[in-house]
Amino acid sequence: MVRGVCQGTSVCRGRGVVRGLVLLLVGFAATAPAGEAWNQFRGPRGDGHAPTAKLPVEWSETAGVVWKTPLEGKAWSSPVEADGIVWLTNAPADGRRLAVVGLDAATGRVLHDIVVFEVAHPAFCHEYNSPSSPTPVVVDGKVFAHWGSAGTACLDAKTGKILWSRQDLHCDHHRGPGSSPIPWEDLLIANYDGFDVQYVVALDRATGKTVWKTDRTIDYGSDNGDMKKAYCTPTVVASAAGPQLVSPGAVATIAYDPRTGKELWTVRHGGYNAAIRPLFAHGLVVITTQSGDQIVAVRPDGSGDVSKSHVAWKLAKAAPSRPGQVIVGDHMYMVSDTGIFSCVDMRTGEPTWTERRTGRHSASLVEGGGRIYACDEDGTTVVFAADPAGFRVLAENKLAAGCMASPAVVGDDLVIRTKAAVYRVGGGAGR
Repeated sequence: MVRGVCQGTSVCRGRGVVRGLVLLLVGFAATAPAGEAWNQFRGPRGDGHAPTAKLPVEWSETAGVVWKTPLEGKAWSSPVEADGIVWLTNAPADGRRLAVVGLDAATGRVLHDIVVFEVAHPAFCHEYNSPSSPTPVVVDGKVFAHWGSAGTACLDAKTGKILWSRQDLHCDHHRGPGSSPIPWEDLLIANYDGFDVQYVVALDRATGKTVWKTDRTIDYGSDNGDMKKAYCTPTVVASAAGPQLVSPGAVATIAYDPRTGKELWTVRHGGYNAAIRPLFAHGLVVITTQSGDQIVAVRPDGSGDVSKSHVAWKLAKAAPSRPGQVIVGDHMYMVSDTGIFSCVDMRTGEPTWTERRTGRHSASLVEGGGRIYACDEDGTTVVFAADPAGFRVLAENKLAAGCMASPAVVGDDLVIRTKAAVYRVGGGAGR
């Protein structure tokens, strides 16, 4: 599924001077400040921030590309990186071959292309989704790859050896998988919000055994399984009362004790198909649904049903259903699925500005150094300022194919997965 590296990219063509330039760029990238490993969906804190990175502003197919590795298949999982390797999951459109791919972060060279599961009868996947949408996790030299009910596995990051696997955690995703797993202490935690069953499970990262499994206790108000689905990645917040696993589902979001799976509080917001990972800032958990109240800010110091007692504000205008937001200072920045950019005051939930543009968006935002990056489904990345005073575009950068995956940060560079290739952009250019 993986083809040759650097095909069709001018900085990677030919020999002599151009080759020397490539090596110089690669050497610069390899020795750039490492920062924190971007080891899970939306980065080490799950919020899209790269606070110390000096990310590039401008690039294209012919400029600012450190490397480009074509990648066949249909997989929307986002790249992650740790210990000098960029990891992704991959699959063909029919979902019969579920694989883990590892690329050398400095050169883009393929280090691993490992088939983890062969699926004789793949479940239905909607055309807008992919058979390999959940993003992998890398912790302590191990790669944790997840395809929802199709399987979960742990691989040794050096050798690619499969250390354990599970294919007995079932649910009917009905439209394909979407929720990514997250690491917490010695656990791997994942949501299973299917058409038929809905639960949250924590696995022992060392063995893959189930530590706890908690069924959802949500009154969905419907017997239609389509109204019970969700595709959200949970997050652990450090509240004053202790760690809380905030896990959005259809109709409601439940906070659990991440050690035991015990329910702590519930907020009912309506909606289904929730897909955006929650954020935590200014003492508020920001929950985004696909319908209903759409964005709800909740104080996480309650117990039981907090729908009427702990909701600080709600927002429906120009809310996204897939691309995750970023919070910078006192403001939250977001782009809707249809290209409406907004800035929201975190204290009040009121928009300070809104700008309508073209383009469809699924990738979550990334922020570094006061610059925000929004990749759209046609291959354009809008770079804009984290400025509550108004929408300021710093650059628009075009790649050959669109983005469904969210970018990763490696050193001072971005790793961008399009529908056709993986790019590392930056290397000192266009800053």
